[in-house]
Amino acid sequence: MATTADISKIEVSTGIYWVEIPQADLRLLCGCPEDSVKHLMRRGLISPRSTDGVEYESGPNAILLSDTMLQNGAFANQAEFPVLQMLYRQGMLIPGHPNNTGRKPLLIGSPQQVSAQLAYIHRGNYGLLSEAEIRATGMDAVQARELFRMKLAFSFGKLEASEELLDALILEHNDWHEIRAGVEIRRLQLSRFEIRYRDQSLEVDLNLKRFQRYWSPYPLGFHEIKRAYFSVIHSGQGDGWDVNRPSMSSVLCFQGRIYLIDTGPNVVYSLMALGIGVNEIEGIFHTHCHDDHFSGLTTLMRADHRIKHFATPLVRATLFKKLAALMGSEQEDFSAYFEPHDLIFDQWLDIDGLEVKAVLSPHPVETSILFFRTFWDGDYRTYAHLADIAGLDVMQRMINDDPSRPGISQALFDKTKAAYLEPVQLKKIDAGGGHIHGKATDFSQDRSERLILAHNYAPLTQEEKVIGSSAPFGIVDVLVPDYTDSQRHLAEGHLSHLFPELAASQFKKLLNNPIVTFKPGSLILRAGVLSNAIYLLTTGNVEVIRSDAERIIILSTGGMIGEYSGLYDKPSAETYRSISYVHALALPADSYLEFVRSNDLYAEILRLHDNRCFLKTTWLFGESIGPRLENLLARNLRDSQLARDPQTGLLTLPPERLYLIQQGRISKLLNGRPIKQLEAGDFFGEEFILQQNGRGFSYRAEGEVRLKQLPARLLSQAPVVMWKLLESHRETLASCLH
Repeated sequence: MATTADISKIEVSTGIYWVEIPQADLRLLCGCPEDSVKHLMRRGLISPRSTDGVEYESGPNAILLSDTMLQNGAFANQAEFPVLQMLYRQGMLIPGHPNNTGRKPLLIGSPQQVSAQLAYIHRGNYGLLSEAEIRATGMDAVQARELFRMKLAFSFGKLEASEELLDALILEHNDWHEIRAGVEIRRLQLSRFEIRYRDQSLEVDLNLKRFQRYWSPYPLGFHEIKRAYFSVIHSGQGDGWDVNRPSMSSVLCFQGRIYLIDTGPNVVYSLMALGIGVNEIEGIFHTHCHDDHFSGLTTLMRADHRIKHFATPLVRATLFKKLAALMGSEQEDFSAYFEPHDLIFDQWLDIDGLEVKAVLSPHPVETSILFFRTFWDGDYRTYAHLADIAGLDVMQRMINDDPSRPGISQALFDKTKAAYLEPVQLKKIDAGGGHIHGKATDFSQDRSERLILAHNYAPLTQEEKVIGSSAPFGIVDVLVPDYTDSQRHLAEGHLSHLFPELAASQFKKLLNNPIVTFKPGSLILRAGVLSNAIYLLTTGNVEVIRSDAERIIILSTGGMIGEYSGLYDKPSAETYRSISYVHALALPADSYLEFVRSNDLYAEILRLHDNRCFLKTTWLFGESIGPRLENLLARNLRDSQLARDPQTGLLTLPPERLYLIQQGRISKLLNGRPIKQLEAGDFFGEEFILQQNGRGFSYRAEGEVRLKQLPARLLSQAPVVMWKLLESHRETLASCLH
């Protein structure tokens, strides 16, 4: 902790700082990535308080935003929950509360980031903002009126603008600006600030180092999950305030495919603990847009394929408008990252044997509860996921059939209650209580076989324990068991992608080898050791560690360990260490060698190996790239010779290509002025792929350079690559502005 007599700074977590000046009554949260509130709670910076018998929490009263929207692929600014904590849990908005002094939460930052946060928080509070927006999703006028009346009932009759709830301090250029009571702040560099009070000052740097990550506030351990034919893996039981558990969510496993229900904060940490890679996700089912169910969507935009997104048009419009507000983009842009699939309210949709039905659920934002089923052994086996429901007593008080007034109709109440209490084999419910969450007692007569209570941060009461069960992280409920060899089936699929030119019959001999398991933290292959086996990962994640590299590369399912060492009888250049539980097909090196020789694959494997090694040295492709995408890129990576102006050294860039520097240096210029030096492993030309029309950028070779190129059409199919290109481009633009 940095401290002086009047001002102190605490590093809360990576990229999150706390600056406090008691004499000015200023408590400044610096940096607010996902789950920053939980980090503050863990450090005791948010804690229970009581004044005149009123219980509330302490916490920040201002937020300093990063100048850049993205930091190493993750959103640096997600202020929704910190703001909610100030307004409601501290009491700054509650009438008659001792903390309701007229002072509002304060957002501090660049004009772009403050504007984006205000718009994103507004969407997070209210979702769609008018009957016209609701009708644009396909609802008729009567339905739109009903839904908007419901929204007004939850919002006490009015949708407040974010500016009415929050104050903002815009940091222009590098000038000093007063926060309050003599405390001043100025920007030193991009996302680096100086704060001073009286004759004392300190600096806050919100920039992450190149390969740093924001941390999860809770440990989860590691779990070995058997993937059943149809099962529910419980990946979150808490809410946005639970410091020990992820927010309410589930992972569905169906016929070997992985689906997520909602994407809360730190979803990648949860998946890693379960031995699931991001690139394994087949699809996402979304209930609504609150951050504790939404934040992880930004992480999944970094998958190596377009993940299928299942939601009603009503819910998806809310999600994508909120995401567009956060990014300062258009909601139509997100079809580049996800593959939309519409759910229709009250209708079953068949997804290759898995059926899903969405039912409208009253809530301040557009929300669906979801039912999943498959037919097995003469009957349907059904799972119901009831996230962010409302208590029956709350809805009853809202009943009002006058279409001109806020409220819900008696018909909607009756339909909702019947859907909530529909008996199924397995049901998970929001039992968080309060104005916008469900109550366990509403389900005391529910005839479902197993009822799980979730979306709470306190332990279950005695009364709740009689009604329903808890489900610790990693617990699996199997609805239909799997009697096939799923691991071997996964291995066959991976081999077909590794060797697309070969028939499936060519893999039979390789598949007739054992599936082995590695516990978390196991050394699978050490650097400098000759490998006598080659491992094809079927599930789990593995670290690839090089002593001369500054980062750790993650190898996910479909990747090969020891291939080059085994084929060429050379010691491994890397160490491979399991992160989670890992399952792999163990191939004897001599058997694999015979397979390669008999199919004349030597030359192509060597070319692909060299290209993969080069891609791994780059920031753009060195992490989060699954083996399928990596092999596709390696097959299409080619040497490039660009024309150069003999006078200026400026390069002529043909369109529809991305260029990577293998050797040498290139200067990036904006309107003829050098702004960035690019070296080996860097890339250029992204503004053309992002359709930014160049924006005055040009490139000059500094001496001899060796370049590689990739076609843009491949990159546009890889969300993780497009996401990183966007991050790099926006960071460049932001640095030019500041």
